[in-house]
Amino acid sequence: MLRLMPTATTDPRAARSHPTVGTGSQRRNACFEVSHQEMIETAARLISRHGLDSLSIAGVARAMGINRTTVYYHFDSRDTLVQAVKAWSSAQLASAFNAPDSQQNRIDYITRFVLENPELIKLWIDEFISAGDIRGSYPHWDALVDGIRKDLVGGSSASAVDAEVFCVILLTGAIIGPRVFKNRVRPDEDTDTIVRRFRLEQQRWLERLALLRP
Repeated sequence: MLRLMPTATTDPRAARSHPTVGTGSQRRNACFEVSHQEMIETAARLISRHGLDSLSIAGVARAMGINRTTVYYHFDSRDTLVQAVKAWSSAQLASAFNAPDSQQNRIDYITRFVLENPELIKLWIDEFISAGDIRGSYPHWDALVDGIRKDLVGGSSASAVDAEVFCVILLTGAIIGPRVFKNRVRPDEDTDTIVRRFRLEQQRWLERLALLRP
């Protein structure tokens, strides 16, 4: 089941809260953005439920109760829509890494999102491990590396912690790890138990690494 982390950029309800503010052009742009976001999230839900192969422009239109020409107005092809879903999935994961929330809530959100949206995670992983600049699939890469460098390295280049390598391990473990654990290690465990176990171990890991700060 698809779960969203509401943010200023991903929650269409925020755009609906003041639908009459601004000029006519601004209102039209706001409506366009809301519709655009709803199409992406509808496509994400369809992929999460039925897999990527089942996704079509017509299917998104049916799910939303609109004409498929309207969807084509936003996305000129299925591939364009899939790319938008990949970017949206990355934003969902990035929001948890960067959100002003407690460490526990952020870890829980990522693990639960990964476990409950396996088809979306497959899309993300395919993009993540392909050749090319990592910023294409994870646009917040530089901010994550800088944050880790400040938190664990303390800005010192002489530290034993390699921020870039650490971030690769962090992303890989947080996003691929729960699926491996659920599919291959403990398929009998429920989602809540896995979320809790991953949170506790990741917190212990981060605490140990924090001790390496100079």
